[in-house]
Amino acid sequence: MDTQVEPRPPVAGGRTPPDPLPPEPASGAGALALQPLKDEELKRQQLESMKIRATGLLLIAAVVFGITRVLESRWPWLGYVRATAEASMVGGLADWFAVTALFRYPMGLKIPHTAIIPNRKERIGRSLGNFVQNNFLSPGVIRMRLQKASIAHKLADWLALPEHGEIVGRHAAASVSGLVQVLKDEEVQELIETSVAKRVRDTQVAPLTGKVLSLMTHNNRHQELLDSALKLIGRLVDENREGLRQKIRDELPWWVPTPIDEKIYQKIITGVETTLEEVSVNPEHPLRHRYNEAMLEFVEKLRTSPEMIERGEHLKEDLLQHPAVRGYSASLWGDLKASVLKHAADPGSEFRRRIAHTVTRFAESMRNDPELMEKVDGWIESAVLYVIEQYRGEVAELIASTVAAWDPEDTTRKIELQIGKDLQFIRINGTLVGGLAGLVIYTLSQIFAHW
Repeated sequence: MDTQVEPRPPVAGGRTPPDPLPPEPASGAGALALQPLKDEELKRQQLESMKIRATGLLLIAAVVFGITRVLESRWPWLGYVRATAEASMVGGLADWFAVTALFRYPMGLKIPHTAIIPNRKERIGRSLGNFVQNNFLSPGVIRMRLQKASIAHKLADWLALPEHGEIVGRHAAASVSGLVQVLKDEEVQELIETSVAKRVRDTQVAPLTGKVLSLMTHNNRHQELLDSALKLIGRLVDENREGLRQKIRDELPWWVPTPIDEKIYQKIITGVETTLEEVSVNPEHPLRHRYNEAMLEFVEKLRTSPEMIERGEHLKEDLLQHPAVRGYSASLWGDLKASVLKHAADPGSEFRRRIAHTVTRFAESMRNDPELMEKVDGWIESAVLYVIEQYRGEVAELIASTVAAWDPEDTTRKIELQIGKDLQFIRINGTLVGGLAGLVIYTLSQIFAHW
């Protein structure tokens, strides 16, 4: 296994991941243990079985070599068998050493360049991280996979189904509900109060009111307000005739005769109704002109008078300091939060129905508009590539640091369980191929010896 450290390319933004990893923790001292394998016991049994076969074949070669070595002087043809067994022993031992050196020290001897996995786990992790970063998370690979996937088309087909739109609505409602519940009420209330108070304090009330009233007086719109006021006054007078009659009677001396009371009442009522009628039907009535002049003068004072501006600021500050206004932010957030939670929890709420309907309509629009479909694919591709470019270096660093933190013994054992069975075939093949090579070499040597 090649454990050479690969050069580490910089990640997005020119940042280069830190080169040194933390010191590898000793086994059992803060090291991370790997998750158990799904079929760990079965793999262990298979590995042990293959080890027995490979070792048994090596022992058979050794026994054959010993017997043929003793009997070769009596039967020379046994030299071919002895040479085959001898080469099988050499090949089997060499491959046993190579396979064992990957996972541990052969026979406990700390020979250089052995126990490669536990001793060079950190380098292996870094190389693996760089390999994943450069070959799996490269923009070219990701772009090709995204273009082949046709995500927008599949997404549109999925979202076009009403039941899937409801699923999106349910998850969106759950997300909003979760976000609202995570936020601390005190912090949100303080933010609302601070933001509103700051915005109000930064805005002068009097000039703003003057601007609003200026819009109202444009094209004599304020006369409509006067007309509405006249109608209101007329209705109030008509609805409270008996009250006015009694009020006039109470205010006059006791000795004034009742017919005179009634006459005074009729005069007042008639005068008020006549005045209201005249003002209502006559756009040039003097009262309208006085009202118009008073309104324009008041608007100008609001906009330019320092005294009016100062009075407006005092009034605004008194209003902001009022307990009812200070408690408004709390009630505003409380009502908003309760409303969000209520509608998010209700499967038939308008909030969830609107989300589902919007999602379904958008999906239908995508399916019927190839240009929109292509744009959505482009948006998805750009978003994914941006995220990959920003964080693929962190992914490589995560792989490297995680592998470095694994428990060496546990890591070695699990890797051996995963690939050790296949590696034992190397020992078996080494024994057989070595024997065959030995037979060929011995045969050739005998042929050349008789020439």
